[in-house]
Amino acid sequence: MMGSKAPRGIQSIEVGGQLLLALARQGRPMALKDLARAAGMTPAKAHPYLVSFIKLGLVEQEGGSGPYGLGPLAMQLGLISLQQYDPVRLATPVIEELALRLGHTVAIAVWGTHGPTIVRVAEGPTPVHISMRHGTVMSLAGTASGRLFATWRGEHAALLGEALPKAALIKAVRQDGIATSRDGVVPGVSAAAAPVFDASGRLVLALTAIGPSASFDTALDGALAAALKKAAAELSRRLGH
Repeated sequence: MMGSKAPRGIQSIEVGGQLLLALARQGRPMALKDLARAAGMTPAKAHPYLVSFIKLGLVEQEGGSGPYGLGPLAMQLGLISLQQYDPVRLATPVIEELALRLGHTVAIAVWGTHGPTIVRVAEGPTPVHISMRHGTVMSLAGTASGRLFATWRGEHAALLGEALPKAALIKAVRQDGIATSRDGVVPGVSAAAAPVFDASGRLVLALTAIGPSASFDTALDGALAAALKKAAAELSRRLGH
């Protein structure tokens, strides 16, 4: 049986693309020699690619003879890309993987009309006797996800007229970068939630793990907290944070 072949690309585009990648990694305009070196080619080889990229608007050159930077089309493509990134869509496969790896139910909570609201649930192998269906609104003070939103969306949380977490707890959540709850709303049930931010630094969703307190690790330096924070940080990075 013959193995499937990799899709055929256009080598010149892949070579020239290294210049764009180098500019994106550097984050600032670069002189021709420095840009060419970062892309693994000579200045003579790099120059024709840059001329074409300038014509397309992917690259611009300061003053016509200065360093090269990303052009207006590159900026526009970046903005369009961010607009197309639906945080919930991106996070859905992440919670499926986390539920399998952690052995607990993992959910996505977003800010809704009535507060933190569950919009996706990935069931874990351990049954949890608490309502975690889509549309469930979480308590601001008594749940891990609620405490996250009270911390980073406090101006909205205050408008609900609901009891808020104490100031010391909000300070701790902000400092730790994660919120936990043990035997909070329902005895015997614990949770942990990590924040996902967008390019503007706004909290857009919470990754929330929930499970029986007897087997749920709420330690801030534990493996569960580390996995949630790592997954949340990666999603935030993909959203431009």
